[in-house]
Amino acid sequence: MKKTFVTDLRVDEDIQDFFIVKSFALKIGANKKQYLDVVLGDKSGDVSGKKWDVADAEAASYEGIGEGEIVKIRGSVTEWNGARQLRIVKLRKLNETENPELADFIKAAPESADNMLGFIKGCVAAMKDEDLKALCFRVLEDNKVKLRYYPAAAKNHHAEMSGLLYHIKRMLELAERVCDVYDILNRDLVAAGVIIHDIEKLNEMESNEQGVVSSYTFEGQMLGHLVQGVKVIDRLADELNLSHEKAIMLEHMMISHHYEADYGSPRKPLFPEAEILHYLDMIDAKMYDMEEALASTEPGTFSDKVWTMDSRRLYKSKEIQPESKQG
Repeated sequence: MKKTFVTDLRVDEDIQDFFIVKSFALKIGANKKQYLDVVLGDKSGDVSGKKWDVADAEAASYEGIGEGEIVKIRGSVTEWNGARQLRIVKLRKLNETENPELADFIKAAPESADNMLGFIKGCVAAMKDEDLKALCFRVLEDNKVKLRYYPAAAKNHHAEMSGLLYHIKRMLELAERVCDVYDILNRDLVAAGVIIHDIEKLNEMESNEQGVVSSYTFEGQMLGHLVQGVKVIDRLADELNLSHEKAIMLEHMMISHHYEADYGSPRKPLFPEAEILHYLDMIDAKMYDMEEALASTEPGTFSDKVWTMDSRRLYKSKEIQPESKQG
């Protein structure tokens, strides 16, 4: 049976297929009845699902199902609050005869980890500032294993295998062009900020090698990747004899790139490279979210609500195509 991908789901259609579990929880509703709340996915995207009125015996059959497990579901596609949702009739583990293609379920960056790492290392090698070059090479070397598969988030932008590498690489590509326009910027400092800004997401979250996050670490919940990152830069600055000013500027870029206190930043950017780092981060995150939403949208129609973009429903043109698809 041909796999039905998340991007193929249409409201009011019945569905019977395999999906990978992104989150899985039994909850108690307002009616005091137990229900199943899940996020399921495949390589094309994610969709939330509900199984109502789950009896205790049925709940017991879910034992052992968690993030990263492939399950089979039967149900229908509905719409809730502007987004598609699965109304699940039955969900179960795979049986011994079922062997779906793993490649159908692993959402991964569109480029190989080797190519992305090669590009990033090339940017570091081109740095003129030997201190920043040494720091960036050290960060890449210390994290070379996890970098190959870690996502940039548990959900939302770049929540995919090798997603953090993809995020860093595209930000570096954008940074090169921005620095061509604004000569007030120090190219090496901007690039260093891009490489380190989210590096402690590798220790903020627990991810398997398919890029599926199961939980946040103790340090991740208590400190978050901004503070964790400052601790790393502080340690490496001592080990590599980085100047006090450079170390503090890098740490400031780390703690200010979320911009607002509500998003974890205790300081707003206080120099141009820190300011542009925030916008490079935002541009790449928003373009990723738009790309994802429009991938499953028919030309001439509007997408599901995109929660990370103030619940906007994005329009996909029938006539205007991206530059990459023209000609």
